[in-house]
Amino acid sequence: EGAQLLLVARGSQALRRAAAMKLNIANPSTGCQKLYEIEDEKKLRTLYDKRLATEVDGSDLGEEFAGYIFKVMGGQDKQGFPMKQGVLTADRVRLMMAKGDQGCRGYGMRKGERYRKSCRGCIISHNIAVLHLVIVKKGDAELEGLTDKQIPRRLGPKRASKIRKLFALSKEDDVRKYVIRREVPAKSEDKKPGSKAPKIQRLVTPISLQRKRHRLAVKKARQVKAKSEAAAYQKLLALRQKEAREKKAEKMSQRRSQRSSQASM
Repeated sequence: EGAQLLLVARGSQALRRAAAMKLNIANPSTGCQKLYEIEDEKKLRTLYDKRLATEVDGSDLGEEFAGYIFKVMGGQDKQGFPMKQGVLTADRVRLMMAKGDQGCRGYGMRKGERYRKSCRGCIISHNIAVLHLVIVKKGDAELEGLTDKQIPRRLGPKRASKIRKLFALSKEDDVRKYVIRREVPAKSEDKKPGSKAPKIQRLVTPISLQRKRHRLAVKKARQVKAKSEAAAYQKLLALRQKEAREKKAEKMSQRRSQRSSQASM
């Protein structure tokens, strides 16, 4: 009897583990993320048969998530294979993937080469072990470690338009004065601490405008040259065709005169 009870207990534990699912919830506004483990099958059934990119009501997952709305961004099954958007099945499939496709990093692959790789479909089922969610709408209650603290961004924006958007700048403002610099500690005591700043991308400068004008001028010169060459070719072609017609007409007249002279003899 003791052995049977032990087997039953182990079986129930295995079933609980099979039913459990981990939810990796991220909060983009604070930069925090936290892992929750849900073992209640009733709560998990509200997620089943939903697809990636669908929104989920937080109250279905627990009372502490009341008022929250989450968006399903991805997940992995129990063997670690990722879910792939657009594969409308809950099973695992093997797809031909090229370098750069979702689920295929393509290390060592040549251009045009494709591999058949395994991935899980985009429909949530009991086979999913970890589900990645993002907070779309915040509820009334705070979630410890997720909404009650702020993690500062280590790096600032790099693109010029995004720097303007962050500081609400106009086109007349100089973006280079608003780049977020990162302090670098000194490597030794006798050296001074430094700072690093990103190289601003898509920055409109006088030299970039000059290069753009040069590109447009070269393009326009190519168009003018092509048009003039085409016109000269058409003129030469018309001249050659006229010469060919005149030559043909001369030959025809010569033949007629020869025929008429032979007929008169």
